[in-house]
Amino acid sequence: MSVIAELTIPSEAFGLGQILRVEGSTQIVLETMVPLGGKPTPFVRIRNDARETFERSVREHPSVEEIQLVNTHADETLYALDWEPSEASLIQMILDLDAALLGATGTPDTWGLELRFPSHEALSKFQDYYVEENIQVSITRIYNPTKPDAGPWYGLTGPQRETLTDAVEAGYYSLPRQISTQELADTFDISNQAVTERLRRGIATLVMNTLLVDEQED
Repeated sequence: MSVIAELTIPSEAFGLGQILRVEGSTQIVLETMVPLGGKPTPFVRIRNDARETFERSVREHPSVEEIQLVNTHADETLYALDWEPSEASLIQMILDLDAALLGATGTPDTWGLELRFPSHEALSKFQDYYVEENIQVSITRIYNPTKPDAGPWYGLTGPQRETLTDAVEAGYYSLPRQISTQELADTFDISNQAVTERLRRGIATLVMNTLLVDEQED
């Protein structure tokens, strides 16, 4: 049965945190990691006023092959990162344990991660790893999204939860449809593509943590 862990970690101890360096009060949001060509491809969002120094810093990192601009909307830009994670890195351990990175937010000092592990055993192995490596990980919350007392979010990130809720309340799933994805995107001041991705990933997460629970356990 899957288990979700919310935690914080120093930026210098997180491989992606070393690559995706930001300055001052800037925050960077890691929206998802998609397996493309056998490699995990992170999609990250940052404010436009930090773009120039951010792009230069990322391109100079030796593990980065390319950073691609996906789209720009309002005051934020979405990038896709082509990189090679270190075999001994924390992120590689997460991938090796078949854990899913549900969301992450970084600052110059720390990263907050939300990870879904396929089992408590996988989470225990992850904890053994960072303790052995002397990585200062602070666990905020651990919960099983399939338990009644785990809360109603079932692994959804904050933006996914908010977007899905607004979509339902505004009649996006009604027949006939009462609001478009563009109108939804305008309410969050993000792109049409971004709101569509939030809805898609949010629904996939809900199905994995509810309808497919028995199948996963089998």
